Amino acid sequence: MTRSTGDAENPLRTAPPVRVNDYDGFAEEFSAETENNLLNAYHARPAVLALAGDVTGRRILDAGCGSGALSADLRDAGAAVTGIDSSAGMLALARRRLGEDADLHVGDLGERLPFEDGAFDDVVASLVLHYLEDWGPTLAEMRRVLRPGGRLIASVQHPFVDYAIQNPRPDYFATTSYTDEWTFNGRSYPVTFWRRPLHAMTDAFTTAGFRLATLSEPQPDPAARELFPKDFHHLSTKMSFLFFVVEVPEP
Repeated sequence: MTRSTGDAENPLRTAPPVRVNDYDGFAEEFSAETENNLLNAYHARPAVLALAGDVTGRRILDAGCGSGALSADLRDAGAAVTGIDSSAGMLALARRRLGEDADLHVGDLGERLPFEDGAFDDVVASLVLHYLEDWGPTLAEMRRVLRPGGRLIASVQHPFVDYAIQNPRPDYFATTSYTDEWTFNGRSYPVTFWRRPLHAMTDAFTTAGFRLATLSEPQPDPAARELFPKDFHHLSTKMSFLFFVVEVPEP
């Protein structure tokens, strides 16, 4: 889950975490805003789907599934999808979207996942990891629930963007937090992100036992050009998100 976190012209101030991100508090508004917007509907989700390729019959865990938009796309493409999210409010929206029989779980990605070893062919974590200070336990659990040869497809805020938007600039080589303010219906919500250097990201994947297969900076869906002509040009000429495909090695 994400929204735009500012740009070089409007830098954010580095700040320690204020409190736990209140996803339940803005679940309805966030879901409505990201349903058909440029960043999520025409960039983040299509890029994950493109990296996933043909998912017919694949067992996929949507980690940090939010209100279920990506889960719905994967299910429509033929996957058997399980969703997990820490926000009960988001999951209520996902169940409304996906149906009462949808396989959805409330769970903290920093803790043990409620699934058997090797239960999934793929895990997708779309715009999720940048909310976590420590990737280690989360990636270890994602690897555990993937079969040998399985894939983790993950996207995050681009670390170079997160470095540039902060004022003062943080130590690039440190893992640091910053807090953005999201406003819905006149109410402001602090949302904390964790920024880390690129090498720390790749090191975290390899430490968890993954093999890096793809590092991608995809363009937005061309279909958005006519829908968002000004913003499309802006997004297609600057850094925004970074996408990874990492694999569990075969024995």
